[in-house]
Amino acid sequence: MADENTLQKKEEPKKKQKRYPNKNYSVKKRLPLRPVDGNNVIFITKKSNFKAQLDKCCDLLTGGENEIILHGLGSAIQRCCNLALQLEILFAGTCQIEVNTGTVDLVDDLEPLTDDLDFDTQVRHSSSIHIRIFRVAMLGAYQNQ
Repeated sequence: MADENTLQKKEEPKKKQKRYPNKNYSVKKRLPLRPVDGNNVIFITKKSNFKAQLDKCCDLLTGGENEIILHGLGSAIQRCCNLALQLEILFAGTCQIEVNTGTVDLVDDLEPLTDDLDFDTQVRHSSSIHIRIFRVAMLGAYQNQ
């Protein structure tokens, strides 16, 4: 009886999303949706200069911002983590880090190369990280404890 149940489960086809071959379609990747926008929200990419991103974060934190939020997607996750750790070292214990990870759905437009096919879209999934860096104490401030 148990063997019949396992055979039925194996025979059921799993539904997967269609992945069209590239020889019939040209794939146009859409930009990912941005969660929030503001002066203290920074999107980390692999194409940007690391030193420039670090300087921008330092300027925001020293300029009076209580928190900054870093967003990284896909291969930029490592760079985002490195940037947060560098900021933690530079601000010597006056900042704390809060990390959230997740998955983002990315949409690709499929444009047919021949006239007999239709336009379509496909959804991919990519890892994402959201790092919140916030001030615990101001640098150089006297704390009476």
